[in-house]
Amino acid sequence: MAGETQDPKIWPLPKFQFSVTMNGQTVSFQEVSGLDIEAQVIEYRAGDSTNWSTVKMPGIRKFGNVTLKKGIFVHDNRFWAWFDTIKMNTVPRTPMTIALLDQTGNTTMVWTLANAWPTKITGTDLKADGNEVAVETIEVAHEGLTIANP
Repeated sequence: MAGETQDPKIWPLPKFQFSVTMNGQTVSFQEVSGLDIEAQVIEYRAGDSTNWSTVKMPGIRKFGNVTLKKGIFVHDNRFWAWFDTIKMNTVPRTPMTIALLDQTGNTTMVWTLANAWPTKITGTDLKADGNEVAVETIEVAHEGLTIANP
C-alpha cells in the first residue's frame, strides 16, 4: 500500500516448500500451477444511454484447472486409477489442499480446492539420451478455490 514501509525483518515467502493433500493422503509433487480465479466480465449498455460505451460489471466466477507434476515411481498408478473412476457424467470428487510452508515447515497459506477431479493425465516423454527424472502431469478441475492463512 502507498505510504507504508516494509519491515526489514520480514521477507517474502519462497515457493519451493509446499505440500499437497488429497483423500487424506499427502502426495509429493514437483510443481503446482493454476491456482487462479477470475470474474467474467458482463458488458451492458442501456438503449437510452448517452455514453458511447458499455458498462462493465462482474459476472460469474471462473476457476482455472490446477496442474500438478510429480516424478513417476514404481507401482504408483494412483492417478491413473483415479482417472479410471470416471464414468458417464459421474466421477468421485474430493477436496484437495495445497499448503505453502515456511523455512521451518510450518503452514503459512492454504489453498483448498472444492470437489476436485482429474480431467487430464499426461505421461512422461521418453528420450534415449535423456538424463532427467520421468515426470507425469495431472490436471485437476474443481468447483471452488478458497485461501486461508492459519
